[in-house]
Amino acid sequence: MGLSITPLPVSRTGAALRAAVLEAVVLAGHLLLYPTGLREEPPASGGAQNPPGQRPPVLLLHGFTDNRSVFVLLRRALGADGRRRVETYNYSPFTRDLRVTARHLARRVEELCERSGQDRVDLVGHSLGGLVARYYVQRLGGDARVRTLVTLGTPHSGTRVAPFMDAHPLVRQMRPESEVLAELASPSPGCRTRCVAFWSEFDALMAPTGTARIEHPDLDATNVQVTGIGHLALPVHPAVITAVRRALDGAVSDTTATTATTATPAPTAPTAPTALAAATSPAPTAPAPVEGQGATTGTTASTGTDGRSLAI
Repeated sequence: MGLSITPLPVSRTGAALRAAVLEAVVLAGHLLLYPTGLREEPPASGGAQNPPGQRPPVLLLHGFTDNRSVFVLLRRALGADGRRRVETYNYSPFTRDLRVTARHLARRVEELCERSGQDRVDLVGHSLGGLVARYYVQRLGGDARVRTLVTLGTPHSGTRVAPFMDAHPLVRQMRPESEVLAELASPSPGCRTRCVAFWSEFDALMAPTGTARIEHPDLDATNVQVTGIGHLALPVHPAVITAVRRALDGAVSDTTATTATTATPAPTAPTAPTALAAATSPAPTAPAPVEGQGATTGTTASTGTDGRSLAI
């Protein structure tokens, strides 16, 4: 099933330029925030067990050489209504095997379930973080614990970018011919986790760009195409943040709706540095679609052959 999120019509050259400028601004803001995410956050206290209306807790996993600071805006948006616990998981920057990190993630999920009193969790992974989460779900029995897995710019079929980095074991595991990806391509009958994969044709780290799609016959997967947004901007762009929140609320799995309207983007952190705040507010900002209502000016919707396709 496919889903498309696109801004108002512009030339491909203009869209590529806008995406490149946005990537540069996001990178500048992220470099400012990076030191704040070096240390692992302390676990939150248990608190009330399963209060009315409480959603499954969410665990956020960063990408290669990154840390939890990349999720400063996404985390605040997901937890804004107070109905879900949102935490981050910093895995070691010295990781050499994502399968080891996936086993550590399994322990972290069990601990989160115990503290929250919930039986299942949701996972959101950016780049390599999504691959770690998927390995846990498919190969380590994580589908028993993970309700929804959302990936942002994750090389599900491998990427050939930066061949000079093949000396690093983790990079080799992200190549199309790696043993890890062969394991993920193997049959996974009865997998209970719903998967939503966001990908963009302007993601410079995905070669080819379609590698960020999940293509597996045994997985309940929705692929969401994002236009005009690069790799670094995926976790901070307001349209993507809103779509992720809707995915965790279960809206993306509904393939019957064929109309859309505009909605207020997910709230962002007012205290974020100016550079990062600017990165998340390109002009014009693309609003998120809401199902079941009439289309408004500047918003179109259509149903594709592989599932619902929405354009913002």
